[in-house]
Amino acid sequence: MRRFLLRLAILLALVLGANYIVWRWLASVNWDAWWIAVPLVIAETYSFLDTLFFGLTMWRMKQRGEPGPPLDATVDVFVATYNEPIPLVMATATAAREIRHPHRTWVLDDGNRPELREAAEAAGIGYLTRSANWADRPRHAKAGNVNNALFATEGEFLLILDADQVPDPEILTRTLGYFRDDKVALVQTPQYFGNVDAADVLGSQAPLFYGPIQQGKDGWNAAFFCGSNAVLRREALMQLGIAGYVDAVERSVRSTLRTAGTVVAKARRRARNLPERRALAAVAEGVRDAEAALRADAPLADVTWRFQQGVAKASRLLVAADVQEMQAALASLGASGQVVVEDDAPLDDDQLDLLASSDLSPIGAIESVRSLARSLDVIRSEEAEPLSPLATISVTEDMATAMQLHSHGWKSAYHHEILATGLAPEDLGTMIQQRLRWAQGTLQVLLRDNPLTKRGLSAGQRFMYFSTMWSYLSGFVALVYLAAPVIYLCFGVLPVEAWSFEFFVRFLPYFAANQLMFLLASRGIKSWRGQQYALTLFPVWIRACWSAAANVFFGRPLAFVVTPKERTGVARTPWRLVWPQLTAIVVLSVALVVGLARFAFGDADGTGVLVNVVWVAYDLAVLSIVFRAARYRGPEPKEE
Repeated sequence: MRRFLLRLAILLALVLGANYIVWRWLASVNWDAWWIAVPLVIAETYSFLDTLFFGLTMWRMKQRGEPGPPLDATVDVFVATYNEPIPLVMATATAAREIRHPHRTWVLDDGNRPELREAAEAAGIGYLTRSANWADRPRHAKAGNVNNALFATEGEFLLILDADQVPDPEILTRTLGYFRDDKVALVQTPQYFGNVDAADVLGSQAPLFYGPIQQGKDGWNAAFFCGSNAVLRREALMQLGIAGYVDAVERSVRSTLRTAGTVVAKARRRARNLPERRALAAVAEGVRDAEAALRADAPLADVTWRFQQGVAKASRLLVAADVQEMQAALASLGASGQVVVEDDAPLDDDQLDLLASSDLSPIGAIESVRSLARSLDVIRSEEAEPLSPLATISVTEDMATAMQLHSHGWKSAYHHEILATGLAPEDLGTMIQQRLRWAQGTLQVLLRDNPLTKRGLSAGQRFMYFSTMWSYLSGFVALVYLAAPVIYLCFGVLPVEAWSFEFFVRFLPYFAANQLMFLLASRGIKSWRGQQYALTLFPVWIRACWSAAANVFFGRPLAFVVTPKERTGVARTPWRLVWPQLTAIVVLSVALVVGLARFAFGDADGTGVLVNVVWVAYDLAVLSIVFRAARYRGPEPKEE
């Protein structure tokens, strides 16, 4: 009955919402004030699509029963740490050691601290840090830390814990049963924080996400990895590593062949005699053959070997024709500052671009292509490990890895039982830092591996991943919702044709149905704090959008910052962190006074003022959380 009522509310909200949005676009936009009217109707359309995505998520909400008996398998428990206090790390590690199912516990110390090594070894706990292979190579933050440990351990399954997430002794007993299905690669459990009181001033608990939303995604086989408190199948991760390795090498080979083809095509136009033309034609044919072999899925080793042999043969023919001229051309090539490559050194992207744009002589072109052929990098020497089981395309490796698993046909499960207790941020600055990183990482995945176009995902999985990524675009929508009532109350500019009966008869039922859907889906869960921060953090979401885009498209660094697990000791109230929200509060308050004054003097429509006063009052109620959040310093320490 609950599911029936929920689905009925979802259908009602979507039908009424579609009716309202269509009417808004076709009959109510005030085109005379298009500069605010169009952004507002776009914002409302975004909100309707939010309703659609939420409704789809809840449509197949899965409430799993009791898990089956645990699988008899070997398990490695990873406690990932970078710079967290050693007592905190050891509290988690010793609790992990006491997990009842047979396993081996490892501390993965990305900070390489001798004192932590001593503490772990004294407690009988394994200790791992990066191997020497990682020196002067990309570290990939937590993903790199776990990938390094994967090649130093052997367990069939992995339990991954953040340094502060103290596990329940039954965590493996309660989750390993799901893996009796050979296609299950991931079991995620909730993240719960023991240092958050009932007020949850910073909105850390996220009971709606670690509950109905993950259960809804689970119904679509799209419950995803959240970085901690999850068990993963090693076989599935290694499959990702192998697939990623093959894709990376194939991209490298394709790029090298394209560059070789460009170099040869330019050189053929400058060939001066028959031996040069024949040699260049042979190389061009070799490039075409190699590209055709790649399209036919031929083994990469065979493709590269044949290409290298063909170029070497063409080079020998050319050398036999004119050794002296070739030597002179090579000397000239080096003197002119062209790229010279050692026999076994892979070319980077800048060198490939330089070669492709160079006007080499035919002889110089052959030698350059020989260098390209020798430099084909099938061992991925730019990486510490050729295989990267956990995704490294984002600072949030968890979602990216889960999406890869699902695209390869693996299943996931969400087990809705608190089996680990962690520490939430205890001040506003730390919370903002954490949320910014989450948003940046999620948007990196969207820009680099869009789920809507990703092969292997079902339609439901595409929408489940996209809906999470889509939510971080709400910062721009929030700006419109904050600006629209201010513009009306202060200047009388109406973004709709009129606050008419037609407006209310469409909007109010849609709004009521939307709230009913939300209430039935949340099942009494207190989610007001989460709704407050969804709007209040609009500057963070906007910053995440432009910084993630700058990173993906322009290579601007996006530093990974570990969320502090202890109080920062900052005594001052960090008002500077929330100056956009404070500015919005001041502007809204001024608009409220101005609008009421305009109404009192007969300069504004009563219905319009009432609607916008209610709108402003709601915005102020939501944004008011910043005052408590800025002063918050975490719960008082418990006395021993």
